[in-house]
Amino acid sequence: MIITDTHTHLYSEDFDTDRDEMIKRALDANIERFFIPAIDSTYTESMLNLEQSFPENIFLMMGLHPTHVKENYLSELMHVEQMLAKRKFYAVGEIGIDLYWDTSTLDIQIKAFKHQIKLAKQYKLPIVIHCREAFDEIFEVLEQEKSDDFYGIFHCFTGTKEQAERAISFNMKLGIGGVVTFKNGKIDQFINEIGLEHIVLETDSPYLAPKPYRGKRNESMYILKVLEKLSHLYDRSTNEIAEITTRNSKEVFGV
Repeated sequence: MIITDTHTHLYSEDFDTDRDEMIKRALDANIERFFIPAIDSTYTESMLNLEQSFPENIFLMMGLHPTHVKENYLSELMHVEQMLAKRKFYAVGEIGIDLYWDTSTLDIQIKAFKHQIKLAKQYKLPIVIHCREAFDEIFEVLEQEKSDDFYGIFHCFTGTKEQAERAISFNMKLGIGGVVTFKNGKIDQFINEIGLEHIVLETDSPYLAPKPYRGKRNESMYILKVLEKLSHLYDRSTNEIAEITTRNSKEVFGV
């Protein structure tokens, strides 16, 4: 059984004291594939160092996170362009719109999102979407940009069943993480009505730890709790769900 964590910030400062041990804990638990989303240029060096330390297991994305779309966003997008031109990445992400922290930057968030979608199409890469309190705005952009070569993952999906189906209609898999274990997470009420072929597993570590670790630092090994919850909801073995979701991740990332 190979388990894939499709979204984990292993370069985060939260892991500075025990990063290697934390990754080895995950590897010992058959979590062998880690897809690493970008935030902004200040993290690029840490991401490259991480890949150097675990070259068989780490797969990097490149992008500008919507909460980091600020006054300097054009120079940050230039950095994304330069990195994509320089070497191999497995997705453009995480990109999207976040209206939880700041609604005043909506216009430039949309511009940055659209620009990076165009880069993904140029390099024939999937996108990994961050959406927080912005489903309508995200769907409006996806409607404008949709095409046959447009696909990816709706990371940390927290929407309704209707929103899940709409996301899937844009060739998106749903990234399911710790929220599925929360009492008030709501996606556990319908997720088993969504075909497993549309699901990938993620932690978003160090954020959004699943029960019983909620409120603590998340780590990739805790994806086992997500796997157990989905096994219960779908009435399928953890082995089956691990196999299907890893296969789905290969379909998206091409590796």
